[in-house]
Amino acid sequence: MTSTFKNIPNYITVMRMVGTIALLFRKPLSALFYTVYALTGITDVLDGFIARKFKITSEIGAKLDSMADLIFYAVMFIMIMPYLWEILPPVMWYGVTLVLLLRLSAYLTAAIRFKRFAATHSLLNKITGALVFIIPFVILFDFFVPVCWVSCIVSGIGSLSELIKYLTFKKVS
Repeated sequence: MTSTFKNIPNYITVMRMVGTIALLFRKPLSALFYTVYALTGITDVLDGFIARKFKITSEIGAKLDSMADLIFYAVMFIMIMPYLWEILPPVMWYGVTLVLLLRLSAYLTAAIRFKRFAATHSLLNKITGALVFIIPFVILFDFFVPVCWVSCIVSGIGSLSELIKYLTFKKVS
């Protein structure tokens, strides 16, 4: 296998990063925003699928994917937060704050214990990613708030699970 082929998942991940940053220059919830947003979601699924399917996963690919996820969440926070602030009940923000504190605690614990950034690609984290990803698509529907609650709960469980792993495991993989 050529090294170019082996790097295709990484190129796709970098495309996701560029697309995510491009969202900063699109009007939130516009047709163009949703188009670019959907493409970033497709590339998020595609990079990992190709890497696993062709057995070309790599440490750098995993780090790039985690970095792309962090960029995505930061951009979504900037772009979607004003809408969420207006729509979501105030009590939900306590849950979001708790989840963010758990997530940051997990990252900090991994950094201190293992001297490196770590983010687990667990099933709960994948489900969280999918739930968070659909939020802009359902923002105008009646079931929007329940979707946000489910997302918050699943994310909280995933974040707590990740923190416990980093506190108890001898090494991170």
